[in-house]
Amino acid sequence: MIPTVVWGTGNIGRLAIRAVEAHPALELVAVLVHSPGKAGRDAGELARLGRPLGVRATDDIGAVLAARPRAVVYAASGDARPDAALADITRAIRAGAVVVSPALYPLYDHRNAPPEFRNPVLAAVADGGGSLFASGVDPGWANDILPLLVSGVATTVDAVRCQEIFDYSTYDRPDAVRDLVGMGRPLDHEPMMLIPSVPTMVWGGQIRMMARALGAGLDEIRETLERRALDTTVTTRAMGVFEAGTQGAVRFEVQGIVEGEPRIVIEHVTRVHASCAPEWPSPPDGGDGVHRIVIEGRPRIEVTVAATDEGENRSVGGNATAVGRLVGAVDWLAAAEPGLYDALDVPLRPATGRLGRKQP
Repeated sequence: MIPTVVWGTGNIGRLAIRAVEAHPALELVAVLVHSPGKAGRDAGELARLGRPLGVRATDDIGAVLAARPRAVVYAASGDARPDAALADITRAIRAGAVVVSPALYPLYDHRNAPPEFRNPVLAAVADGGGSLFASGVDPGWANDILPLLVSGVATTVDAVRCQEIFDYSTYDRPDAVRDLVGMGRPLDHEPMMLIPSVPTMVWGGQIRMMARALGAGLDEIRETLERRALDTTVTTRAMGVFEAGTQGAVRFEVQGIVEGEPRIVIEHVTRVHASCAPEWPSPPDGGDGVHRIVIEGRPRIEVTVAATDEGENRSVGGNATAVGRLVGAVDWLAAAEPGLYDALDVPLRPATGRLGRKQP
């Protein structure tokens, strides 16, 4: 069993606790929290499992890392605190842990990452012998390994498109939906996620990875952006009221340009209510959302993935699959050489030993 720590207990952390608990090769030995109000609470309660796990959360980072855990699932946010997240992650690597995390966008494609992100991780690997695998919660596998896998059964490939189509009214994270993406804000407000170049910072690494795997030379990466206002005031299940006239839908693309054309595209279509921008792509069944891969070529191939968790909530389901990808890589990383890995390095493997196991 691989002694594993989950660091953070928000939307990603609670899913990570469940995933570690369910994995036959991993043992949950500690849960790290930032909030004093969570310290001392059982991990099962924080993960909403409905049963105790016998592991109490702590905010004592030093004591947890001094115990030399073999693995850390770093689930704390890095959106607004990338420097702090980098410091936490390198600290865990120096303690000898293999770390998996969605927190550092620049390291999704570490070969092209800025030196200020890549070099501290490589130094920590050299000092402590740990490793890092970073992959997204959008989810990362839907923007790298899945489209590449599907492209392999095509005869010819003209373009690859990865779509996230979501209604965020059920996504209980107002800091991301209202502040980062700008839902419910005036259309003249420029939220952080929609500032020019930020989408490329977040998803450009996945564009570059796909281009590398496909043997395609990228001319450049471009962005497109459209925003729509709500026609009427709406009340959402998870985040309350969004006023008429404020931003209710966003559609943007991060485009990998090959020979002058957008050939590798990551597209996001997000809403807080289905009535906003009805002419844009919507989930085929009117549900919370889907991820879709479209391979334009011969034959044309379309794959739609709908994941649910916590009842029928697909906004959580997508996060759960991203967490499953990260946690499922821990035992592979523990057996591999210390290093900095990306999605093309780390294989996606069957759920060995998990078939028929009781749900956590």
